[in-house]
Amino acid sequence: MSLSLSCPVELSISLLVVIVIVCGLALVAVFLFLFWKLCWVPWRNKAVSSNPAVSQSEVNCSKETMADKLKDTGTIGFLEAAVKISHTSPDIPAEVQMSMKDHVMRHTRIQRQTTEPASSTRHISFKRHLPRQMHVSSMDYGTDLPLVAEQPTCIGRIKPELYKQKSVDLEDPKKEAAKTCGKINFTLKYDYENETLIVRLLKAFDLPAKDFCGSSDPYVKIYLLPDRKCKFQTRVHRKTLNPTFDESFHFLVPYEELTSRKLHLSVFDFDRFSRHDMIGEVILENLFEASDLSRETSIWKDIQHATTESVDLGEIMFSLCYLPTAGRLTLTVIKCRNLKAMDITGYSDPYVKVSLLCDGRRLKKKKTTIKKNTLNPTYNEAIIFDIPPENMDQVSLLISVMDYDRVGHNEIIGVCRVGINAEGLGRDHWNEMLAYPRKPIAHWHPLVEVKKSFKEVCEVTYFL
Repeated sequence: MSLSLSCPVELSISLLVVIVIVCGLALVAVFLFLFWKLCWVPWRNKAVSSNPAVSQSEVNCSKETMADKLKDTGTIGFLEAAVKISHTSPDIPAEVQMSMKDHVMRHTRIQRQTTEPASSTRHISFKRHLPRQMHVSSMDYGTDLPLVAEQPTCIGRIKPELYKQKSVDLEDPKKEAAKTCGKINFTLKYDYENETLIVRLLKAFDLPAKDFCGSSDPYVKIYLLPDRKCKFQTRVHRKTLNPTFDESFHFLVPYEELTSRKLHLSVFDFDRFSRHDMIGEVILENLFEASDLSRETSIWKDIQHATTESVDLGEIMFSLCYLPTAGRLTLTVIKCRNLKAMDITGYSDPYVKVSLLCDGRRLKKKKTTIKKNTLNPTYNEAIIFDIPPENMDQVSLLISVMDYDRVGHNEIIGVCRVGINAEGLGRDHWNEMLAYPRKPIAHWHPLVEVKKSFKEVCEVTYFL
């Protein structure tokens, strides 16, 4: 019976030992796991984080070594090396690649040439008003890169001198200084009671010789433009280049009209056997130039050389407006003033004819209505031409003021021209229209005598 009791006791002791061993192993495993989490992982991270310091020092050393090598090899070697290096190479750190890229771009920028893309001849006149002129930076082809100094580029910088418009006289080299033919002295005074302008012609000085004997026989014709029907003439002074006239002439004119009048003096040389030779002329545009004419004022003027007596044909006012998107050019004839009298009644029957020209050929023409018996007509009529933008630098407009005649041919009073190839005010008006599209630009234009090149004996050609 004692033997049977001892067997269960030994069995229970064995089970207890096994349980204790298993629990001990479990505790050891837990301890090892906690030790790995708390000690081993932070220590490994700390060891890994200490590596960039070493790599950074290596990077600095490699950068210094590379810079020394580049400095020794020169510009060409440096640029070739820079080209060969891949921007995404895993063998070179990203910071080194970025510094190399910045260094290459900083020095290659000096040798970059900027060119304007090629364009057609379209809108050449527009380019004069746009800041499209660029300059290429100066280039240094030396082999030693550190000696090359980076110069500031002019691209994108506004230059005010590019926008300064030259005067008409500077743009036309054919224009020369007007030749003078002596001086003339006269006085002006207005008589308010009698509404009379008194012109007293005193003397002329240093006139050119027109005769074989070295002298002239001068006399002067006097007009108060635009009226040419009222004309005065001095006596002829024989064989002198410094005549003394001392003659007075009276023009009946209201004081309010003096602002629109011009004094015209034409100096002639008398010739008994042939046509009288014109010496020169003086045109006083502003009668109030010296004073208000309340008292007698002495005026000296240079006599401008002229071979024929100039005729005041009048002026015309019109506006120009161009719509580039629609390709539409609108010329609005506003009014005319002081037109030349073409009829025996002292008036005219004016109308305006506008011709579209291309290379001397008339392409189209349009007319306004006729205004009867007037020298100062008012129209306010629009004339429209369809012109593509690419043809604007090839065309011009010829504006002709005509006198309608029921019997016979209509006569030309005067003409003016606007276009890229026109002269003076005609070119300026055209360029201003192109510079400010969609905006009507109005100007007064003086009428001139028709030239052979303007005569409308040309074919009608349509390209629109």
